[in-house]
Amino acid sequence: MSSNKRLCLSDPSSVTPEAGEDTRKTFVDHLYHALKDKGIYTYKDDEKIQKGKRISDDLFKSIEDTKFYIIIFSKNYASSSWCLEELVKITESHKMSGHTAYPVFYDVEPTQVRKQSGAVGEAFATHENEEAAEKWKGALKEAADLAGWELKNTLDGHEARFIKKTVQEISLELRSINSGFDEKLVGMETRVKDVVSYLETGNDEVRMIGIKGMGGAGKTTLARAVFDHLSSDFEANMFVENVREVSNASMFGLKKLQ
Repeated sequence: MSSNKRLCLSDPSSVTPEAGEDTRKTFVDHLYHALKDKGIYTYKDDEKIQKGKRISDDLFKSIEDTKFYIIIFSKNYASSSWCLEELVKITESHKMSGHTAYPVFYDVEPTQVRKQSGAVGEAFATHENEEAAEKWKGALKEAADLAGWELKNTLDGHEARFIKKTVQEISLELRSINSGFDEKLVGMETRVKDVVSYLETGNDEVRMIGIKGMGGAGKTTLARAVFDHLSSDFEANMFVENVREVSNASMFGLKKLQ
């Protein structure tokens, strides 16, 4: 997937799924909604490309902005010149720092993608005489050589379990990025660990903690850092700040907070 995708996650917390037409309304759609339900921003071109705009304008920009790409190879993937052009852009972006691509071999084997053989070769055959054919072949080989997942050899091919595992792994990757602490916030990492230890997050009970201190001492900054550290573990989350100021701002203050 890519940050703009045929399923996309974009921005630092996004993933882009890139897939062919034969999986878009099935496996890819299920993965897309599972990622969204986890709170991971995902871009899906058939939902977010504005009417009247060339698809490539939005799509390629999304790919550039995306951190993670999930490329879903299927039997008909290579039949689409558009998918192949997206793949070229993804492999280019993957080489830049901070971008990672994961191939998923849905109903084909990695070697079929790498060598354009079997079903993949049959799908690609219509492009053999096109000017971009060699470029597309190079992108297919490069993507097939990346570490990824072969569905039939992962969790006995159970799609639901596979999607759950994929979403969990992407969440952990994003958490490792988002939980980084600003180097200017001296001692923040230790403080966050202290607060988390008091919360006993492994317990199923509801926990509440108060942070007391003088104005400007960094209470909100610490609370925000703790939230960023833990939020990916929950199905839903929200950070509400400046409650007093917002609630007193107008007659709609409390309603706005709600």
